[in-house]
Amino acid sequence: MFIIKYKKIFVAISAVLVSLSVASIIFFGLNFGIDFKGGSLLEVEYTNSRPEQSLVEENIKSVSIGEALIQPMGEVGYSIKTRDITELERGEVMKALGIDAVEKSFTSIGPSVGAELVRKSIISFILVVLGIIFWIAFSFRKVSKPVSSWKYGFMAIVSLIHDVTISAGVFAFLGYLTGAEVDTLFVVAILTVLGLSVSDTIVVFDRIRENIRVGHFKTFEETVGKSLNQVYTRSIATSSTVIIVLLALVFFGPASTRVFSIMLTAGMFFGTYSSIFLASPLLVILEGAQNKNKK
Repeated sequence: MFIIKYKKIFVAISAVLVSLSVASIIFFGLNFGIDFKGGSLLEVEYTNSRPEQSLVEENIKSVSIGEALIQPMGEVGYSIKTRDITELERGEVMKALGIDAVEKSFTSIGPSVGAELVRKSIISFILVVLGIIFWIAFSFRKVSKPVSSWKYGFMAIVSLIHDVTISAGVFAFLGYLTGAEVDTLFVVAILTVLGLSVSDTIVVFDRIRENIRVGHFKTFEETVGKSLNQVYTRSIATSSTVIIVLLALVFFGPASTRVFSIMLTAGMFFGTYSSIFLASPLLVILEGAQNKNKK
């Protein structure tokens, strides 16, 4: 009953974390990559030692292709992100980089393709959220008292918004520090966070539903508190094993997936937190508010 006893404190912690994350997104912004806004990505490696980044930046400026984002890649390479460039400009860039530079890959995405990807990403997110609401409402249709079944779905969505907002806030801060960009991996990470978060929440809600059906406890608050006591150890243990694997990818995995792994780690951590310390306490607060209104 510890969690339910101090439910307002845990909800307040979540509110502070979400507020900080929103501030991070507003202040630092999300740095959209070429997947969304269009552009070109050139990856090169040097046969000898890699030159200083400042020298590469000066060489790129001589080509007059506008602003370019240059980042180290591997031990002897660079990734160069620019506006959508032509084949002629691409050849000029390679000349400016020097004879030791070898092109490893080149990707060009037009603005229309980026806009289409944004549209599909938004549609995917909306469909996932709607699917979760309807599925939970259907699964809990026989649990109408003391909280209506659709409110379980609503609280699950509140938890999802909590998890996604915090994960995006972490990403915005990482983007400010490291230049990490929003790309297709970011969308995959967000959708994965949605799945991981709702799975934990459903485990808790399902135990609440079962205890309501059995009717061993006198009040809804007691039912939720005892249900959390029965499942939180398993939820934390399961999430911890996944987080350990993700942390291994963060510290020892390839650089190309490091930000993705950090996003999943944050999503898994806060998803577990919201399932235990946010979604169920909010149900109790909602039920208490309903009782007050009836009186």
